[in-house]
This record gives sequence, structure tokens and C-alpha cells, in this order.
Amino acid sequence: MFMTTISSISADGDARRRSAVLAICSLSVFMAGLDTTIVNVALPSIQHALHASVSGLQWTIDAYTLVIACFLMLSGSLADRFGRRRVFQIGLATFSLGSLACSLAPSLGWLIAFRGLQAMGGSMLNPVAMSIIANTFTDRAGRAKAIGMWGSVAGLSLASGPVLGGLLVNGLGWRSIFWINIPVGMIAIALAQRFVPESRAEQPRRFDPPGQLLVTAVLGCLTAGIIEGPRSGWGSAPIVALFTVAVLAGIALVMVESRRREPLIDMRYFRSAPFSGAALIGVVALATLGGFLFLNTLYLQNVRGFSALQAGLLTIPMAAMLGVLSIVSGRLVASRGPKLALIVSGALIGVGAVMLIGLSARTAVWYLIVAYLIYGAGAGLVSAPISNTALSGMPRDQSGVAGAIASTFRQTGAAIGVAVTGAIIASSSAGFVRASHAAWGGGRRLWSHGRTARHGLDRTLGAGDRRAKRRTPGN
Repeated sequence: MFMTTISSISADGDARRRSAVLAICSLSVFMAGLDTTIVNVALPSIQHALHASVSGLQWTIDAYTLVIACFLMLSGSLADRFGRRRVFQIGLATFSLGSLACSLAPSLGWLIAFRGLQAMGGSMLNPVAMSIIANTFTDRAGRAKAIGMWGSVAGLSLASGPVLGGLLVNGLGWRSIFWINIPVGMIAIALAQRFVPESRAEQPRRFDPPGQLLVTAVLGCLTAGIIEGPRSGWGSAPIVALFTVAVLAGIALVMVESRRREPLIDMRYFRSAPFSGAALIGVVALATLGGFLFLNTLYLQNVRGFSALQAGLLTIPMAAMLGVLSIVSGRLVASRGPKLALIVSGALIGVGAVMLIGLSARTAVWYLIVAYLIYGAGAGLVSAPISNTALSGMPRDQSGVAGAIASTFRQTGAAIGVAVTGAIIASSSAGFVRASHAAWGGGRRLWSHGRTARHGLDRTLGAGDRRAKRRTPGN
């Protein structure tokens, strides 16, 4: 009986420690995710204060998401080698410093540069947090639930950014959206030191400078070409050169990484249908969400004349559904696997995008709210199955790199979504409302193109679930 009591106390203490680790990781990811979208609601204010063009606004968003996408895998490797808690804390400090610099930026160019500094810190948060969670929750069901909770916080941060941003911009000005990160970052550093155990990979990967350079070239040139194409001309020499470099760098990346002993991106993972499907769906899902947030804030403020606060409040239905359905998705994946969540999320996102195609300057507010509710529900359901599938397909010892690859596809999707929707708006001479119809239609078609990957992933995972069920004792 004494030993039973001791075991019970130990189990309770371990459960509390794991809950604390999950809370700290969720706090940091909320902060990093918040900055992906909180700037959206401040774009009109930034545009007026710093005399920014549409492409300047795109760079204000994509300087953050693009730098994160480029350096996520490097950060994951650093965490596996030098210690996950250490890299996590360095990321929090860098992110807080970058936030302070952004709040003091004297011009658009400096703001974009400081957003890049912020992103360097942010790149050390998402993959390392996922890695810490994976090493803390080692059983399959517990990990799925934890990732679901982490995903719900990450998703909620993306959707709540416009709400919190609207409050801050209306009350204190656009620079205030960066102030909130500084105290939160300092608190998270202290809590990580107290509760998060240090961990490393037993055999960390070697650094891969050629792979890192090629990843940066692919993502940077592709995004730059899309953003600057409307202004410079799609057939102009600089834009053609950017797209050419992106294609050549992509080919070189596959060739170089396939031959390296310890590549930054292990191309063998893409032979797995579940992993490849999860990666593609992650790009598509975040591209539609990034495009939605970019278009929606400009539509509500510049077309409808709502204030930043009103625009933020109107997105609360989407934020609420995204947060709630992310939690439901995590539990659904833990109990029934990822198939059902993926099917329902695809249907809801498609319906939401179709509803937004016909927006006008006089669209009823109730109609907007219904579309936001449907879209937010779909976006909330998609996070957990993607994260769980991508992470489950890789060795736990390399979970830093695993988390980085999963997050890289999401950030890449968000950057591409902003770049493409902004390019459609900037290329059109028919006005914002008509151009937004084409942008929403593009988002719907993009999500439709992900249907093949979803169906393939559904079939593969469904077969895997059935095989696992047959192997389970008692079945």
C-alpha cells in the first residue's frame, strides 16, 4: 500500500510537470503565431503612417513568415544538437528583442528588417516546442491530445491576432501590437528555466549549409517574384530571373539533399504517402488562411469603412470556431485517427471560401459572420491531423527536425497565400472588390487541388488504422 501511495504521488507530480511543459510551449507558440496575424489588422494604419504600397504591406507580413519558413529546420537541428530548452529560450529572447525593435521602426524598410529579426527568434519556437512536447508525452494517445491542444493554441493565436490587434491599434496605435510580446517573452523564459527539462538528440544531424542556402533561395525567390510581379511586370527580366532561380534551386535542392548523408530535408520522407499528403495539405490550408486574413482586414477597413477594432471584433466568430474545433480535432484524432477530421475540414473550408467569393461593399454583416464561422471551423479541424501525422512519421529522436519540417510547410503556405492574394489585388485594375472575387476564387481552387492529396492520405491512414486495430490485443 505504501508503494502504491508513492507511485500515485509520483504519477500526479509527473502529470503536473507535463501540464506545465505543455502550457509553456503553448504560451510561446501563441506569441509567435499571434505575430503572424496581429499585424494584419494594423496594415491600413501602417500604410498611412509609413506611406506603404500594397507590395510593402505584403513584405511586412511575409518578411516574418518567410524567414521563419527558411530557418525552421535549421533551428530544429540546433535544438537537437545543443539542447531544446536552450534554443527555446534563445528564441524567446530574440523574438522579444525583435518586437521591441519593430515598435521603434522609423520607416517601412526598417520595420520589414526588424520583422525578419523577430522571425529568427520565432523560428526557434514552433519546431522546438513541438519537439519538447513529443519528448514529454511519449505515449501515442497522450501525444495526440497534447499536440491537439498545442495545435488549438497555435490556431487560436492566428485567428485572435486581428481581435487583439484591433483593440491595441484603436487604443494605442499600430506600434503597440509589438509591445505585448516583450513581457510575455520574459515570463516564458523564466518558466522554461523552471519547468522544461533539457533534452538533446542522442545522434544529432550534421549541419547542412548547402541545403539551408537552397531552401532560402527557393522560398525567397518564389515569394519575391510573386509579390513584385505586379509592380515590375510578370515578363520583366528581374521577375523572370527570380522564378528561374527558384526553379533551378528547387531542382538542385532535390539532387543535393538526395546525396547527402544527413540532409537538412531527408527526401526519403516524401516517399511516405501520409507524410507527403500532410505536407501538401499543410501548405494549402495555411495558404488559404493567410490569404483570408490578408484580404479580410483590407476589405473590412478599406472597403467597408470599419475601424481596426470593429474589424477585429467581426473576426471573433472565426477565432472562436477555430480555437474550439482545434481542441475537438485533437481529441478526434486521438480517438478515431486523422481521416474524419481531414474530410470534414476540407468540406467546411471549401464552403466558407465559396461564400466569400461574392462579397461586395454592401454584403450583410450576418452573412459575413456565417461565412467566418464555417471557415473558422474548417481551419480549426485541419491542424491536429496534419501535425500528428507528420510527427508520427519520423523518429522521436529527431523530433526537432520533424517538428521543423511540419512547421516549415505551414509557414511556406502562409507566405505564399499572402503573396498570391496580394498579387491578384495589385494586378487588377477593376478595384479591390472585384479583384477580391478572383482572390477568393483562387483560394477555393487551391483548396480543391488539395483534394487528391487528402483522399490519398485518407486511404493510406485508413488502411494503417485498420492494420493497427487488427494488431491490438483483444480485437
